[in-house]
Amino acid sequence: MDITLFLQQFLNGLSIGSTYAIFALGYTLVYSILGIINLAHGAVFTLGAYLTYTLMGGRFGFSGVLANAALPIQLPFAIALILASIGAGIIGVVIERIAFLPLRRRGSDPLLTVVSSLGVAVVIVNLIQYLVGAENYTFPADTYGNLPPAINFGTVANPIPIRTVQIIIFAVSVSAVAILTYFITNTKYGKAMQAIAEDAVTASLLGIDSERFIIYTFFISSFLAGMAGALLASSVSIPGPYFGIAFGLRGLAVIVLGGLGSIPGAVIGGFVIGIVEAFVPGEYSGYKDAIAFGILFIMLLIRPQGLLGRKFIQKV
Repeated sequence: MDITLFLQQFLNGLSIGSTYAIFALGYTLVYSILGIINLAHGAVFTLGAYLTYTLMGGRFGFSGVLANAALPIQLPFAIALILASIGAGIIGVVIERIAFLPLRRRGSDPLLTVVSSLGVAVVIVNLIQYLVGAENYTFPADTYGNLPPAINFGTVANPIPIRTVQIIIFAVSVSAVAILTYFITNTKYGKAMQAIAEDAVTASLLGIDSERFIIYTFFISSFLAGMAGALLASSVSIPGPYFGIAFGLRGLAVIVLGGLGSIPGAVIGGFVIGIVEAFVPGEYSGYKDAIAFGILFIMLLIRPQGLLGRKFIQKV
């Protein structure tokens, strides 16, 4: 492989890896606060893509209740992305109130909350299919305005063209990670969330309203999921209601690889998976999931707590 192709694939990997990172951060936040995996996260990812497409004036296909329907407005991608992400965040809060809160109040086993979130994910995916069908939806060609389709990072003799959409995805994703990191580490709300993650009982005794911050956590988590879904869909289209399922599995691989509950670990894990996938030859593209989980399997054998995770000490 020559240096030009290597750099091109590496930059492609950074782009897709940054999307995995912000998607996995949503998993990480919920796990940090409640110690559970929200399997409805992938469905919210899908919703973010469909909501953005809808707000941009996209027209649906010929099946489903909303066949051939479209909004009378056409918002720019940036505004549609923000509004759709907020909508995804609100839906995430509703999911928490319906699927998690009743079980948490009863002190149910954490496994039941995982099953409950899986049931919500199935309902959401089937509802999407009922409303808009299972067609492939492609974002308009002018999604990013008059920007060129690709930008050359090389020289005239050795051009390294990178798709503009990938550069935008990388920039937005890195910005989202930076803002979230600042929020968690430098604001009183972020520090309160850290306190709840460390010891919810002690945090409550110190006057921190755990339930309120759980709502904040689910909103931020789902906001990130919706944003990730919209960004990725703008690059590869929406292949159907099950769009988020595969990425949900990769998100699990990312957070386990980086270390459960570790925000830096989720970011590093996302970039690792993205870069590795970028170097998979085209003829083996169907095995990308197998490669991602192969890396995860090896990591679990070598370092079960992940790259930046902490060892769990069981007291007896």
